[in-house]
Amino acid sequence: MKTTLNYLEKAYQFDLSKPLDISMILSTDETNSSAWYVNPISIEPVKGDGFVGSVELGGSVNFRNITFNPHGNGTHTESVGHIAPKIYSINETLSRFHFMALVISIEPETCKTNEGTRAEGDRIITEDQIKKAIGTHKPEAIIIRTLSNEKEKLTRQYSNTNPPYLCDKAASFITELGIEHLLIDLPSVDKEVDNGELLSHKAFWKYPEDTQLHKTISEFIYVKDEIADGVYLLNLQIAPFENDASPSKPVLYKPL
Repeated sequence: MKTTLNYLEKAYQFDLSKPLDISMILSTDETNSSAWYVNPISIEPVKGDGFVGSVELGGSVNFRNITFNPHGNGTHTESVGHIAPKIYSINETLSRFHFMALVISIEPETCKTNEGTRAEGDRIITEDQIKKAIGTHKPEAIIIRTLSNEKEKLTRQYSNTNPPYLCDKAASFITELGIEHLLIDLPSVDKEVDNGELLSHKAFWKYPEDTQLHKTISEFIYVKDEIADGVYLLNLQIAPFENDASPSKPVLYKPL
């Protein structure tokens, strides 16, 4: 199945039968990557009044409860409700699902000074790195793959490890370009422990002075090495939760 999309006066053709999934698997496996000190996902059959929601245990159907945290267990997409007093629903915020996207790869730099929430030794993605990687492109969405891109990202336990993060000036530059959707393969665009400053979240959403309600941030993606940097069609799929965040399944399509 092929489709043609016109974007900025250029025609792109995509084969919709060849998706490139950049989400992480959600399962009860305790080795799955997580952050923010959350428990692993649990999936348990409903039990009560002689009923058991497990065919394996003698029930007529599988009928299970799932417990998870969208921010700490796997790929998720969030609205500005993540940092605002009002819970802006991601289900209402994300009303389109296809975007022209740019995949870029960046090796975080080592911070050499103490400045604000940044500390010497932090690994950071800078404004200059983003500018160089984007170049003259004008995408609707940007997908940041950090280097090195080892498969251990799929099982890494990020809690209390001070992972790399995006500098607030870089986040400001991204939003000023008109980019509406920011996707990254880290647990957060912000530093793990920043005293609640959330500078990059605020910079991307221009919160609270000029809040960009329609923009989203997706974290905990995984972009395989075989997906080259460049332009793609992004299908950003979420579950219709009335919450600030939802598990998501971003899928890419490479131009033919």
